[in-house]
Amino acid sequence: MNEKVRCLIIGSGPAGYTAAIYASRANLSPVLYEGMEPGGQLTTTTEVENFPGYPTGITGTELMEDLRKQAERFGTDVRFGMVTATDLSSAPYKVTIDGEKTIEAETIIISTGATAKYLGMADEQKYAGSGVSACATCDGFFYRKKTVAVVGGGDTACEEASYLSGLAGKVYLIVRKNFLRASKIMQERVLTNPKIEVLFEHETVELTGEGVVQGANLVKHRGQSDEEQIHIDIDGFFLAIGHTPNSGVFKPWIETDEVGYIKTIPGTPRTNVTGIFAAGDVADPHYRQAITAAGTGCQAAIEAERYLSEKGL
Repeated sequence: MNEKVRCLIIGSGPAGYTAAIYASRANLSPVLYEGMEPGGQLTTTTEVENFPGYPTGITGTELMEDLRKQAERFGTDVRFGMVTATDLSSAPYKVTIDGEKTIEAETIIISTGATAKYLGMADEQKYAGSGVSACATCDGFFYRKKTVAVVGGGDTACEEASYLSGLAGKVYLIVRKNFLRASKIMQERVLTNPKIEVLFEHETVELTGEGVVQGANLVKHRGQSDEEQIHIDIDGFFLAIGHTPNSGVFKPWIETDEVGYIKTIPGTPRTNVTGIFAAGDVADPHYRQAITAAGTGCQAAIEAERYLSEKGL
């Protein structure tokens, strides 16, 4: 079963819904597929305090519901479904939904986001939104003068630890290896920061606490003769071991970097395929914020409208 649409939006985070608002107001009659996680990563965040327009804060779920309602108000056709295959060799572009239905779209906005990498402990889900976070910029404010731990040894982990040191009373940086993979300048910032304690050759095996994170059990020198069990008291546990962009289904056609982030022409949401645009975290390895995602969603919709207008579609 085939269906033809002018503008197809894939993904339902801040980028996707903002693109939908602009596209529907431009009479593009957009169809938006939500994907596996309706509302995107923000639905796993309890309190959002840094999105403009909400002076007292709002939960991530409520914020995304507001954006969805706004998109639907202007006529966006929001549907539940996941893209399972694509043929972007020529327009109209073909996208398969749930392995069954094929959508033929004149223009596509990819806003499928990125998924934070986790260690794989059950406790990470248990304390999600209650002490476990994958975004220091998003949630660090809630840990002012408290003790937190950051997991990772690369630039992102060092940046997050440095950022948190400006808010928290103490920061542990838990590093599995006996060295940091970060750039020299980032290593120096961390190692000379009196509020950051680097725990080399430590691995987290368990989080503890009544309802919220209150501590972490670590193993030092795992598998070695001097293996040791360590416990640290913490109020927050931040994952900084990277993100996986949700771009796999588009890779045969769309250019990505070595990690999988979609490449766009600098300063625009345009991809290497004419008429296909990328917005939000799937194309953003640097900021990964709701407000920056929303901004690129706006750009993508405006570009899509101009593209369709130039084609007379």
